[in-house]
Amino acid sequence: MISEISSELTQKLIFLADKYEKPSFADSDPSQFLRWYPLNQKADVETASFIAAMLAFGNRSQFIPKIRQILELADKISCTEKNESSNITSWIKSEKYKKDFLPANALSQASACDLSKKFYRFYSYQDMHVFFDELRSILMAAPSLGDYFEKEWLDKRGNLYDLISAAFPKSKIVPKGKSSANKRIHMFLRWMVRQKSPVDLGLWSWYPQSKLLIPLDVHVMQEAIKMGLLPEKAAPSHKTDLMLTECMKKVFPEDPCRADYSLFGLGVSM
Repeated sequence: MISEISSELTQKLIFLADKYEKPSFADSDPSQFLRWYPLNQKADVETASFIAAMLAFGNRSQFIPKIRQILELADKISCTEKNESSNITSWIKSEKYKKDFLPANALSQASACDLSKKFYRFYSYQDMHVFFDELRSILMAAPSLGDYFEKEWLDKRGNLYDLISAAFPKSKIVPKGKSSANKRIHMFLRWMVRQKSPVDLGLWSWYPQSKLLIPLDVHVMQEAIKMGLLPEKAAPSHKTDLMLTECMKKVFPEDPCRADYSLFGLGVSM
C-alpha cells in the first residue's frame, strides 16, 4: 500500500467516483432493489434491501432473479390475502414464507426433505427459512431494521457491522467472523448510511458515514492492487478492508466508501 497518494491518483479516483455514482449504476446492480418499495415505506425498503444484500454474491444474472423471486412472491401473497398493502415486511412478520417459500413441486406443508433443496448456490430453502426467522424476530421487536440497529448501536457503541452479524447467530446467509471482509454487510451499510447519493439511500443518518468500510470484492481488490493502494498479495480479509478504507480517507476524508464507486465501477466496466 502506498503511504501517500499522488494528486494525479487522487483526481483519478474522484473522477471515477463522479463517473460511476449515477442513478444508472443501479440498472444492473443489486442496488436496484433499494427502490422496490416507495421510500416512505421505510421498513419494507430496509427489509428488501437487506435480503438483496445477503443474496448478492456470485453471478448477477443468477442472484438478481432470486432476489426478485422473493420480493415478487411476498408482494403477490400479501396482495392475494388483501392486506392493507403488499409488502415484504408483512410477509416476513406473518411467517407466510413457511407456507409459500418452498421448492418447486414441494408438498403444501414444508418437510425437512423439501427444505433441504438448494435455493441459491449452497444455501437451501431451510437456510433461507432460518434467515427469515431471525429477520422476523428483529421486525417483531422494532418497527424496522433501522430502528432496531439504531438502538443496538446507541446502547453498545460497537461496530455496526458486528452488531448486524451478531443479530443473526443461526443464519448461514449473514456473513460472520472477525477476520472476514463481510462484503455484503458493508454493501448494505453503504446503501443505508451514505448521504446525498443518487444510488445509496442514506436512511440511517444516525450512523456516521465516516465509519463505513468499503465493500471488498474481487473487482475492488483488483483495481486497488493495480493502483498500488493495496499490496499485490493482499487477501480479501477484514484487515485488508481496514487498510484500503484508511487509504481512501486520504481522498474522501468523511466518506471513504465513495471510493467503492471508483474501484468497483472501473473493475466491472473493464
